[in-house]
Amino acid sequence: MLDIGPETLDRTIKQLVDSGEATVEQAYAIFAGYRLVIEVDRTHLDREDAQIALITLVRLAVRVFNGGVYVVGCDGHPLLARLPFGSTIVDAVLNCGGRLDAAPEDAPRISIGGACNRGGRFHVRVLFAGWRAGVVPADFPDDLSDVARPPAMPMAPVLGASLAIAEAFEHVRSASPMAGQFPTGLSLWAPHRLDWLTTDDDAPTLSILPSKLWLIGLGHIGQAYLWCLGLLPYEPSAPLQLVLQDVDKIGRSTPSTSILSSRSMVGHHKTREMATWAEQRGFQASIIERRFDAAFRISETDPCVAMCGLDNLPGRRALDKVGFGLVIEAGLGSRHDDFRSLRLHTLPGRRTADEVWKDVPQTDIDDIADEYRRLKEAGVLDQCGMALLAGKAVGAAFVGCSAAALAVSEVLRFLQGGPLHESIDLDLRAIDHRLMVRNPLDLSSFNPGFVYARR
Repeated sequence: MLDIGPETLDRTIKQLVDSGEATVEQAYAIFAGYRLVIEVDRTHLDREDAQIALITLVRLAVRVFNGGVYVVGCDGHPLLARLPFGSTIVDAVLNCGGRLDAAPEDAPRISIGGACNRGGRFHVRVLFAGWRAGVVPADFPDDLSDVARPPAMPMAPVLGASLAIAEAFEHVRSASPMAGQFPTGLSLWAPHRLDWLTTDDDAPTLSILPSKLWLIGLGHIGQAYLWCLGLLPYEPSAPLQLVLQDVDKIGRSTPSTSILSSRSMVGHHKTREMATWAEQRGFQASIIERRFDAAFRISETDPCVAMCGLDNLPGRRALDKVGFGLVIEAGLGSRHDDFRSLRLHTLPGRRTADEVWKDVPQTDIDDIADEYRRLKEAGVLDQCGMALLAGKAVGAAFVGCSAAALAVSEVLRFLQGGPLHESIDLDLRAIDHRLMVRNPLDLSSFNPGFVYARR
């Protein structure tokens, strides 16, 4: 029997309940039928960027395709990505929840490698080259998947994997004949360009990385930040120094949206589990277990760049009041009809944090889905539990990972001498219609602290 409550309901499955499509029991049964096949061309497994794409695909897919994520073409290649998941790519796939047994023929497919024949109604490939990332139909001809190309900037395979899972999810959820049928992607160096498949010769090789960062909030987005940072090419002699701030513990619903959480961590402080992961990756981590607010002040020796994943207004409004020189903030949609949307902000900008995050209306009792009222009438929930469960956000890990890839790329682009964006607003169902505004402030004199990337 399902344990139904505000802290237990899977946040992605919640979409079906909030939309009125299914009861809680029916929603879990529907997701149990979702399966995915990931195919990888073995000739690409000697590439670190292809391994990053594969591991990110598996890590995200197991949070959506509850019927199983099957990996085809995986073998004992050494694990090149510096992640604490074993010594081979097989170790990493199994550690992340993938399966290596016989793959179902009728499941949607995602491939890594060159153009290939379509293996079913939904079959796409992940593309990544330089700072560009995207998804194309499996048989789409391209110039980005040459196995001899230079390595991609690590956020590109992360974003490509996230977009591929988004397309596969759209396919199984809506049965849309359009899902996976057209190229979709962008350049993380120049996200305003619509033609991401053409060359981005002006995009530099990633050579400079942040030396210190402060992560505020270690839930859905905060853990995606940490995942992305863990894939950057730091020299062991110059590790990233992190301050990790959060007050919450990992709940039973947390792993459904948070890429670094697992069931074994339930009940543990997010700060401590994430610090352990960061240290296993080779980083240095300090933790702060107090609520972030305007009364806080950073010191001269603290990281002066913050990456925020908070979901509360008071914390966001304090972001430009505590002493940070640069803040990158990401927020996600929270309803069943907008959870695929994301918005990034950088501070300082033309508007203060108070102006960016004004009051928003609270959930009205009339907006509560009928299923939650039924559960209350059945005695499963009381009035308080009904309101709390209805107010919990719908979310999906692939949305947070997309936002994190964009956010980390803002920091990386700034360090390579490129521009910052004051805001980026997009929906994963239609990323060609994204909106973005360049940050007009001159921050060229600001030194965030940096180290050189591993060659």
